[in-house]
Amino acid sequence: MSRFDVWAPRAESLELVAAGRQYAMQRADGGWWRLPEDAAVSEGEVDYGYRIDNADKPLADPRSRRQPDGVHGLSRTFDPAQHSWTDAGWRSPGLNGGVIYELHVGTFTPEGTLDAAAEKLEYLAELGVDHVELLPVNAFNGTHNWGYDGVLWYAVQESYGGPAAYQRFVDAAHRQGIGVIQDVVYNHLGPSGNYLPQFGPYLAAAGANPWGDSINLDGPESDEVRRYIVDNALMWFRDFHVDGLRLDAVHALHDERAVHILEELSAATEACAAELGKPLFLVAESDLNNPRMIEPRTRNGLGLDGQWSDDFHHAVHVNLTGETSGYYADFDSLGALAKVLTGGFFHDGSYSSFRHRHHGRPINKEHVTARQLVVCTQNHDQIGNRAAGDRLSATLDYGSLALAAVLNLTSPFTPMLFMGEEFAASTPWQFFTSHPEPELGEATSQGRLREFERMGWDAAAVPDPQDESTFTNSKLRWSEVEDGDHARLLQLYRELIRLRRQEPELTSADLQAVAVDFDEDRRWLLLRRGRVTVAFNFAEDERRIEAGPGRLLLATDPDAKLDGALSLPGRSAAVLRRQGEGSA
Repeated sequence: MSRFDVWAPRAESLELVAAGRQYAMQRADGGWWRLPEDAAVSEGEVDYGYRIDNADKPLADPRSRRQPDGVHGLSRTFDPAQHSWTDAGWRSPGLNGGVIYELHVGTFTPEGTLDAAAEKLEYLAELGVDHVELLPVNAFNGTHNWGYDGVLWYAVQESYGGPAAYQRFVDAAHRQGIGVIQDVVYNHLGPSGNYLPQFGPYLAAAGANPWGDSINLDGPESDEVRRYIVDNALMWFRDFHVDGLRLDAVHALHDERAVHILEELSAATEACAAELGKPLFLVAESDLNNPRMIEPRTRNGLGLDGQWSDDFHHAVHVNLTGETSGYYADFDSLGALAKVLTGGFFHDGSYSSFRHRHHGRPINKEHVTARQLVVCTQNHDQIGNRAAGDRLSATLDYGSLALAAVLNLTSPFTPMLFMGEEFAASTPWQFFTSHPEPELGEATSQGRLREFERMGWDAAAVPDPQDESTFTNSKLRWSEVEDGDHARLLQLYRELIRLRRQEPELTSADLQAVAVDFDEDRRWLLLRRGRVTVAFNFAEDERRIEAGPGRLLLATDPDAKLDGALSLPGRSAAVLRRQGEGSA
């Protein structure tokens, strides 16, 4: 494929507008258009677009790598081979149960750029992070956005620094020993600047998901749409040296073909990993609680390496906050948390009161490992989709935040942190947009209010997504990391991550080896992982728990004592190793 080839199967004529000149393109096989062999377009960086059927306005390339003037402007060529990579010695650990750190480029630093985020990588390395996961960075309309309104999947948002800055970020991360996971959205396109339907049938003829029109994955001419998705995934691996992809809301990918698009992505990623000679992986965000996502293709699974388990978040959230509205209703017990810790899902065929139906199926622990489930106590969705965008730190004290940290970082699963969680950031993380079109901005604001009706949240607490203060208020305050309980919690996170790396049981992938004891009435729970036991006291008062003889490795409260039994102060946790079975 040459640099100006474009797929436009329904166009009657097509012109390339490049460097101020116009070039008539020739129809080729399969709905593709190419330049004549004698067309001489300037080498190097060129601003260009396509005029379809003599239209007045040239449109951006569907595979554009740069949009210096925004998604409504012309594209600009970008040669990824110009970057001199320094990561030849980097070896990704793959999805190994290590810590993932989710961040949004625009609010992670005051500057909101990839280069500024790269300056914080040393901090993340000291924290003990294995992978940093970037929320979507593909080009969207406006100056700031969560990233899920992207319309040009191949272009890195210019306000973040564009594709060259992205390459610098990945290179810097690898120098710090940190892998990079990119969040990608293949289930819908944003509401402004989406010109793909003018080129071809990228969207499904009928049907939509909650965020927009569905993608044409199984209708007429869907072969090239699927190729568009697969090629995009491979672009991140090949041109940007990304180690893994997080696939947004895969339950919204409507695909009735015999080979599902996720299976096709899995096979292509596996082939690319062999080609590049390094591990590559895919993690799905799925609401289905269907283990087929992560079963191998040889067992008729889709072959993805991992998936999110929201049930873990819900069970932790309810037991720490007591909040039981909406989808939290079914998780109001320590028994729910125990079931998730030992089975991965809570809804594994059980009745979901929020959905008004049965949901999910059990995980086969012989074929699925614990590290294939990515879990968290906070993430961009679970914070940002609350009415006020409030973090746990807005309502919970140090003891409860410490409980959350221990639950996440000693669980059998792959733990993920949301930026600022590790120091109890006081800033909210709210839903923000910057749609230039007034009518679209108003529609977005009204849509947010309707979304919260089922959760029973106060509509008066919902900030206007279009107000710039909603965006600026969501930026982290890095001065907090050195203050009081902020610094105290950060130190706990560092110790927990160090302990997770140090104790083999804490990264064991065997979900069958996990056992839990709990007392619903007295509000304590013991998580047993081989020779390591983790004790949690969710009650306000001290509990004396028969945890067995051993040695205390970590306690969130200095008054915790192990003297035959474990005396655990209210709202605290402790990690211990049984006596006579190895040393820490």
